[in-house]
Amino acid sequence: MGDVTFSPAVPTLTYQRVVEQIEQAILSGSIKPGQHLPSERDLMVQFSVSRPTIREALRVLQSQGLIASKPGGRGGPQVQALSPDSLGRSFTNLARIASLSLSELVQFRIVLESSACQLAAALRTEEQLEKMRDAVVRMEAEAAHGSDSFNRADLDFHAAVWEASHNALLRICGEAVADSILKLMNDRMDRSANSATAMQESVERDRSILQAIETRDAAAAGSTARNAIAAYFADYLDADGALGLQALTGGMEHQLPRTE
Repeated sequence: MGDVTFSPAVPTLTYQRVVEQIEQAILSGSIKPGQHLPSERDLMVQFSVSRPTIREALRVLQSQGLIASKPGGRGGPQVQALSPDSLGRSFTNLARIASLSLSELVQFRIVLESSACQLAAALRTEEQLEKMRDAVVRMEAEAAHGSDSFNRADLDFHAAVWEASHNALLRICGEAVADSILKLMNDRMDRSANSATAMQESVERDRSILQAIETRDAAAAGSTARNAIAAYFADYLDADGALGLQALTGGMEHQLPRTE
């Protein structure tokens, strides 16, 4: 494991202090991926804590994807390589927290997706562009089969945009937020007086984004994405949420819900 050692943990919230020290050693690179932590007994001695405290700390670290224990393996748990997937799990859990309002999720998605579209317009490859085209074609084909299949194709389009942004953080956060509001997308289509019209409007918005990305017009790609998302969710939001959308889009008064 190298020359890394740990100091005794303080009595308050002891297992969290253990987690913090091991976490810092991993994130700083003092302990490399593939190396093993000391055994439970050695960790007990170094931290001056009980076995249950060490086991609880290791459980937390494993849930974070930082370490992995293999039955029958020699030594302590193995340190895992940091990856976007482990970060993605954390963001997905955050986006599902009940205390987050729809306004917060929609605002966050506007910031993420408009930035991703701008980057995609500058950095996309022909292969990534073809994925976007394919998703829009499938959206048109799925419009006759119901909201779930249509929205899955819609999400595939936006996933292709996030990939084309070449920014893993945007992709991770975008996918987490999109997962959290997929049910709302389905619900909006189901409640629409004319779901076919609502689906066609979505196709037209995505085609506008696609056209801006095709022509490498980053400014148009970003503004089109902002306005498309705001228009899509405007009817769901309260007065404060409507004002938030207006602030992020530079003024969409004609598309926002009326307030008294």
